[in-house]
Amino acid sequence: MALGTVFVASAMETRFRPDTELTEVMRLRVQSLQQRGQKRQEGERLLKPNEAVYRLDFSQQSLSFSHWSVHLSGPGRLSIIGTSQLWTPDLTNLMTRQLLEPPGLFWKHPEDDPQAPVHCYEADAQEFGERIAELAKVRKVMYFLFAFEEGCSPETVDCSIVFETAKQ
Repeated sequence: MALGTVFVASAMETRFRPDTELTEVMRLRVQSLQQRGQKRQEGERLLKPNEAVYRLDFSQQSLSFSHWSVHLSGPGRLSIIGTSQLWTPDLTNLMTRQLLEPPGLFWKHPEDDPQAPVHCYEADAQEFGERIAELAKVRKVMYFLFAFEEGCSPETVDCSIVFETAKQ
């Protein structure tokens, strides 16, 4: 008699890590255009001063989105925009058509208790997390633009995403 396969789900938390080298490459692109008095290519997405590039490294490919783990130590707004393609800025510029919709938007109001959870648009955050899990099936790395606004900064953000992994 054959026994069925038993799958046990376990959680895997993946931290967003700043990619300072890639952020610098993007800042140099903006600076170069400004110095030469040139405009961006049509459809090109330039890095804004309040943005930085972050990355997720996937040690496993078979993932299901569970939840976001975003903590802001003070008031502010964090926007996370994913890129849909394997992006190599040394070869190609980031184009707006490569950006995932909807972005993840997380915020904390000045009047919020410091221990209060971060606010977000739950349906958008859920959809965004599910799209990341889908892309993880074919990628080992994924890049994101983090936009820090209204008092938010890299020093005040702790951000990760939690996935369920199936184990036999």
